[in-house]
Amino acid sequence: MNDLSVKSLPVTAVAPARKRARASSWLGWLGGTMCLLWLLVALFGPWLAPHPVGEVVSDSIFDAIGLAHPFGTDYLGRDMFSRVLVGARFTVGLALVSALLASGLGCLCALLSVVAPKWLDETLSRLMDALISIPSKMLALIMVSAFGSSVSLLICTAVLSFTPGAFRIARSLAVNIEALEYVQVARTRGEGRLYVACVEILPNMLNPVLTDLGLRFGFIVLLLSGMSFLGLGVQPPDADLGSLVRENIGGLSQGAAALVIPALAIGSLTIGVNLFIDRISLRRNRCSGGH
Repeated sequence: MNDLSVKSLPVTAVAPARKRARASSWLGWLGGTMCLLWLLVALFGPWLAPHPVGEVVSDSIFDAIGLAHPFGTDYLGRDMFSRVLVGARFTVGLALVSALLASGLGCLCALLSVVAPKWLDETLSRLMDALISIPSKMLALIMVSAFGSSVSLLICTAVLSFTPGAFRIARSLAVNIEALEYVQVARTRGEGRLYVACVEILPNMLNPVLTDLGLRFGFIVLLLSGMSFLGLGVQPPDADLGSLVRENIGGLSQGAAALVIPALAIGSLTIGVNLFIDRISLRRNRCSGGH
């Protein structure tokens, strides 16, 4: 009787876990496919666009979806399929560069903070605390109002807004790893601070940092799209997905594809990134739990 109860216990416990694992695996593959699709669109979209991005191709505005124009036409009669393909390059490209810079700078400052003297750690921590207290959209509005809107300024604004959060996460990871025995052994045998930071600490915090990078990418997509919707992001004649929503807002009452498609594109990009990151986080937690 005892043997039967022992054997039946793992089955009831494992079955729901397996169902959750299969569901998360399927959603993770879906998210990864969506991310890969948008990355390919950002890389090759301008060459795949059937029409020049600014060319008026129809006498009718806000045309419905059809064979001639798969995403309809915009408020001037331009092909929305071409404009989405080109606009995705700005949305994905700016967000990816900003996320890489923010996470890289935050991780670098965190490593410096852990291995540097106490006074430098305190200075960096207080500076990041001051920056993280400023809402990202408010900081973006101030920056654009003061210096005008440009691609380089949008990247700088996103990096300035999201570096403090990346620093706090990376620093907490680095502090925990720095207290482990193998790091103390490396210090004892006379290894320098650069070696400890780059060889002992950084490789062991890389997976959580990459997960945070993906999350910050999604946040930056929403920030830059929101700025463009307000007219403070990418400026004409260029356009990102947020700009395409803003300039076709006149078709809201008609439910025009020119308005719906860019909004769905932003949503699919952010949802895909989150699904993919959730799958990576779950797999990393399962591997660490197994060890």
